[in-house]
Formats: sequence, C-alpha cells, structure tokens
Amino acid sequence: MERLWGLLRRRATIYKRVEGTQQGRLEEEEEDREEGVEPSAHFCPMELRGPEPLGSRPARQNLGFWAVAGRRAAPYLVLIALLIFTGAFLLGYVAFRGSCQACGDDVLVVSEDLNHELGADSHQGTLYWSDLQAMFLQLLGEGHLEDIIRQTSLRQRMAGSAGMAALAQDIREALLHQQLDHVWMDTHYVGLQFPDPDHPNTLHWVNASGRPEEQLPLEDPDVYCPYSATGNATGELVYAHYGRSEDLQDLRARGVEPTGRLLLVRLGMINFAQKVASAQDFGARGVLIYPDPADFSQGPHKISLSSYRAVYGHVHLGTGDPYTPGFPSFNQTQFPPVQSSGLPSIPAQPISADIASLLLRKLEGPVAPQEWQGHLPVSPYRLGPGPGLHLGVNNHRASTPISNIFGCIEGRSEPDHYVVIGAQRDAWGPGAAKSAVGTAILLELVRTFSSMVSNGFRPRRSLLFISWDGGDFGSVGSTEWLEGYLSVLHLKAVVYVSLDNAVLGDDKFHAKTSPLLISLIENILKQVDSPNRSGQTLYEQVVFNNHSWEAEVIRPLPMDSSAYSFTAFAGVPAVEFSFTEQDGPAYPFLHTKEDTYENLHRVLRGRLPAVAQAVAQLAGQLLIRLSHDHLLPLDFGRYGDVVLRHIGSLNEFSGDLKARGLTLQWVYSARGDYIRAAEKLRKEIYSSEESDERLTRMYNVRIMRVEFYFLSQYVSPADSPFRHIFLGRGDHTLGALLDHVRLLRSGGSGALGAVSSQVVPGLGFQESRFRRQLALLTWTLQGAANALSGDVWNIDNNF
Repeated sequence: MERLWGLLRRRATIYKRVEGTQQGRLEEEEEDREEGVEPSAHFCPMELRGPEPLGSRPARQNLGFWAVAGRRAAPYLVLIALLIFTGAFLLGYVAFRGSCQACGDDVLVVSEDLNHELGADSHQGTLYWSDLQAMFLQLLGEGHLEDIIRQTSLRQRMAGSAGMAALAQDIREALLHQQLDHVWMDTHYVGLQFPDPDHPNTLHWVNASGRPEEQLPLEDPDVYCPYSATGNATGELVYAHYGRSEDLQDLRARGVEPTGRLLLVRLGMINFAQKVASAQDFGARGVLIYPDPADFSQGPHKISLSSYRAVYGHVHLGTGDPYTPGFPSFNQTQFPPVQSSGLPSIPAQPISADIASLLLRKLEGPVAPQEWQGHLPVSPYRLGPGPGLHLGVNNHRASTPISNIFGCIEGRSEPDHYVVIGAQRDAWGPGAAKSAVGTAILLELVRTFSSMVSNGFRPRRSLLFISWDGGDFGSVGSTEWLEGYLSVLHLKAVVYVSLDNAVLGDDKFHAKTSPLLISLIENILKQVDSPNRSGQTLYEQVVFNNHSWEAEVIRPLPMDSSAYSFTAFAGVPAVEFSFTEQDGPAYPFLHTKEDTYENLHRVLRGRLPAVAQAVAQLAGQLLIRLSHDHLLPLDFGRYGDVVLRHIGSLNEFSGDLKARGLTLQWVYSARGDYIRAAEKLRKEIYSSEESDERLTRMYNVRIMRVEFYFLSQYVSPADSPFRHIFLGRGDHTLGALLDHVRLLRSGGSGALGAVSSQVVPGLGFQESRFRRQLALLTWTLQGAANALSGDVWNIDNNF
C-alpha cells in the first residue's frame, strides 16, 4: 500500500522548477528516498516528468524521449501561455475598465453602458443599468398609486390639525414596514396664521365720509391669506391686472395712481406674496385677489372653478417660519422678537369671481388695455378709481407643532452624501393635486426602492425620503429643516427632487430646475414613455412641436416651491416636475375646496394613473442615476452658459458706466475664470482613472458643491436668506444689479423689478450702491471659480 501511495504521488508531480542545485537536489533526494529510489545522477533545473509505468524504475537513470522532448517544448509552452494570458487580460481590461469585480464594491461604476453592481449576496450576480431600470419599472408597476391618491385626498390634513397628526403617524408606520435603514420624525414649533372664527374677515362699501355701509358677502369666509397684515384698510378701488411691478407702473403711466388705494388684482403670473409686495412698494393700502376665468383653460370640454369660490394663498415673501427668520424653530426655542422682512405691512384677502364682478362694475376711469381684459360678465374692464371699500382682516397667529417624516436607505460607498426626495403632506382643502399626488408618489418610490434593496440593489449614496409638513404656509417644514441643519446639508446633500404640484394636467411637461440637472433630465426624458402619446418617449413628445427642448421644458425655480429653498437658501441643486394642460394654467382648482380627487380625475380625463406613473418613473430613474453613478451626473459646465447669458445683459450699459468712470472689467474677468475652471475640471476628470476611488470622491465633492459656490458668502443668511446670486433675493444678486443699472436710462422714475431686487421707487442711480453690488457679485463669482479649481495651488488667477 505504501509503495502504491508513493507511485501515485510521483504521478501527480508533472512540472517542477528548482532554483539552485544543492537545495533542489536535496528536496528531490528526500522525496525519492521516502520511496526507496536512488537519486538521479543528472538533475536539471527545469524537469518535465511523465507518468512512469510500474516496473520502470531502472529507466529513470536516463531521461528518455519524453524528457528530452519536454525540455525542448517548455520555452514554447511558456511563451504561448504568456501570450494567451496577456491577450485575455487586455481584453478583460478593455471590456470591464473601471468596474473590476475583484476590487470590491467601492470601485463600482454606473453609467448608461456599464452601470452595474454586485448584489448583496455574491451569488445574485451583477446588476447592470438595464437590470436596475427593468427591476425598478417592474416593482413600481406593482403599486397602487391611484388608490393612495384617493385615500389621501379624503383625509383632513391642515397643518397643525388632529387629522394631520394621525396621517403623520400612519405614514411613519408605513415607512417602518419597509426595508429602510433609518426612520424618524422631527417636530418644529412654528408661528402659523389662521382666521378667527369669532371675528371673520369682512369687506364693506364705504360712503363719502369713509364710514362702512353695506357688507359684501364673502362666500368662502374661511379662505384667507396667511401672514396678511391684520387690521383695517380703507380706500378707493383700482384694477391693477396681475399686480406686477410693470402693471403698477403702467397703471401710474395711464394717470391712475395706486398710492393710498385698494388694488383689485387677478390670480396668476406671480404668486400672492409678490402681488402684495408690489402693491406695498407702490403705496397701496390693501389688496384683493380674485380668479379670472380668462386665466384658466377654456373650451366646451373644460371644467372650471365655481364663480363663488375664492383661492387660498399665503403672502409671506419668503419661506419658512417668518417669526424665526434664519433660525430653526426647534423645541419652542426662544429667539429675539424679530420677524421676516418678507411679511407685508398691508392687509390682503382672496375674493371670488362673483364679488370681483360686483366691484368691477363700479369702477370708472380709463378703459383697461385689451390685454388686461378678462372673461367676467363685465364689459369693458375699467381701471378706476371706483367707490371706497373697507377691508378688515382679523387673522391670528398661533404657535403650531408640525412634523416632518424621514426614511433613509443608507449608501454603500458614500453614505454621508444624500440624494433627497420630498413631497408636501399637508393641504388647506382636499388637496388632491396639491399634495395627495406627491405623497402617493413618494410612498410608492419608498416601497419600490425598498423592494429593490431586497433584490440586491444598494445605492452608492444614501437615499433620503421626506414627507414635509407646513407646505401651504410657504414650505415651512422643509425650510425649518434646512435652517436646522444648514451647516451639514450644504456639505452632504447632493440634489433635492420635489414631487409637489407634479400632476396639474396631462399634456405639457415642465421641469423647474437648477442648470446643473438639465443634461441629466434630458437623458432621463428619453427613457420614460409619454403617458398620453403611445409609442413616444417624453423627450419625443416635448420636441414634437419645438425642436428646442430646453425652451419647451426648462423653467426657473419658483419661490413657492420647496425646491427653491434648497437651491437659493442652502445651495443644493433641485428640480420640481409638473405636467400641465396644453393651453393656459393647468388646473383651476389648486388651493381651493374643489381640489378633490374626482375633479382631478375629470380634468385629466381618466389619465391620472398614467401621468402619476410617468412622474414616478421619471423621479425614480433620476434617483438611481444620482445615487448610484460612480461620478455624479451634474453638468457643472452649464453654469458657464448661465453666467455668459446673464452678465451679457450688462454689456448694453457699458457706455453709460464708462461715462461715469465705472467699469465691469472685474466681473468679466471672474466670469472667464469660472469658465476656465470648469473646462479644466472636465479635462481632469476625462483623463483620470475611474478606479481611483479617492480621486473620484474628490471630484464628486467639488461637483456637488457647485451650487453652494453661488451663494454669496459676503451677506448674512439671517438678513438675506436667499443668497444665490442668480436665483436669490437682495442687493447681492445679479437681478438687483441689472435693475439698478437700468436706472441710468430711466432716470430713477420707475421701480422696475422692485419685488426681486429691492429697488426703491423714486430713487435714481447711486454710484456707491452700484460699487457695493458689483463687488458682491464679482467676488461671489470669483469664489465659485476658485472653488471649482480645487486646491489653492491649482487656482489659475491673480488676486
């Protein structure tokens, strides 16, 4: 048996290389001695052994034919093996560059072609982009979006109400049953304004001596403007179109003075807060806001708002709790008795179209321009003035707890970088379009991504799902959260995706967004089917009538969106999607008691589930790319175009400034530095190794903070919370600088853009103010260029 075991061991020895002679010989001798074999007289460093037949031990003293042939063939075999190995290695490197499976999870790359990851269980195999996309679409299709929209719209959920507290608990419980790593709530104690049921707001005619007479009935007595100034306002009535600054300038140019009067303005074009701020800037005493049928889609098959309905809307020119501006309202923390500068000092009240008709019939004076004429049964609309009115507003402020709900899927490689998606949960009325749709899509995305995690998906970055409270009072919940964690979020939040106002129609599609996301949105649109045009993608739908897809789709972020605060206040790129009708404003019932599931379903002619599903697909695929791509798909070069376009508007005033000894040279220089820095970073990324995890993370950090670079570091967040030089509000913005420079030609007679830039009516061009504005703008832009360049030794400019 021992002899047989020795023979088997010798048969297993095929090829052995021995370095040196003595040790190799000793090893071989040791082996042979165990078998009772004499050591070989001739020993070669490279020895090829074949199997020996039994009884052939004496022949071992001669190498024989096979040994000689083996020695001759060995170099060729080695060379062939090396060639095969090298070719296979190069082929594998080219095919899987940047995504080596053996390198671990931290080197995974996601792109449109090679988007993959290892499953949580290595036996599950590789997940490519197409796999992730198919998995997401399949799991999303298993949900019940329409049912959630219907059920949510039936629940009473005014911010601070018992119904809202119950809904918050239900949503938290739903999140706890999903595959989420963290679920929690935070509570803020904020100042909200509500109508006083014992002292409702009133509207009266007044006689020649100024005493109130007949009261005009307010059919919706509980419809009001949160944050309106309280008290009484009396004055003659004037019709002021949409209440924009240019409308009031036109009114004044036609000989009708808005100062000291009440203004009747139409819903639309700008939000309630901007209308009231414009009226206040022009010296008006109060504002009445009504819905004109001309501002809604017309047609035999269109449904419209009842003529006795008023429309709800807050009038704080800002976001968050206006009684703790710049500070978070946590745990009833006491702050100095300050309030937001965006709170109006004049009262405002919504009224119905029926009441507006009564008022318009009483107006005298010049006939309003043709473009100011509406569709009320009054012909023609006149500018006024008309009879005196007395407006009484008795709203009261209350400290109210509101709760945001959070759910997180922690990232695999960059858990400290968050891709955030949120939706408003509260609603003043039924709120089907306002918040039920967004809440339903949010819950379905949570369920879908949770199921994907169960199937092996793990994002590179963390996904943070948030249900906001207090949205109807000016994005209070989201802004308070941003204020509470501002020092952290600008370093960690990658992008914010808003689901508010997502379905207001079913034909046209808009994306209100930061320029950084435009290229990614274009790519995703090409992969989502149109909800109402069979066989077309959303991209094909939007370019059908307009080849410039950006002109058709892209819009600036509005102040009344939670996405605005993320970008203009916190410096986080954000996007909000909306489907609207083809002609005119999409949805007549927004912010009214008629915003029901039934009316939304009727407006969309039964396509509500399909449109909501399209939004969910769009948002979900955007989340996959943002949370899972190796390199963040944010187009930082886009801001170069924005800078060129905006600052180019200053060129026409170069001569006027030069005549005063002023120049724009420094801001042009900063613009050039930013464009060069962006191009330099692009080239660095292009020439770098994708497998270099440290370098990739460094690039991602620079890319994700581009938006933050455009927040002016030279103004206080408490005094000027919206510090973004392109989207913000205040003297530091490019809009304020442009409005100021225009006064060189207008002689200071107007208040062009007064709402956005704080230009004071009646004051002309001021050189000292211009120099300060130019310095703020230039150094913010130069700072963005320097930050994009990377380390200080890489900055290619001279101070």
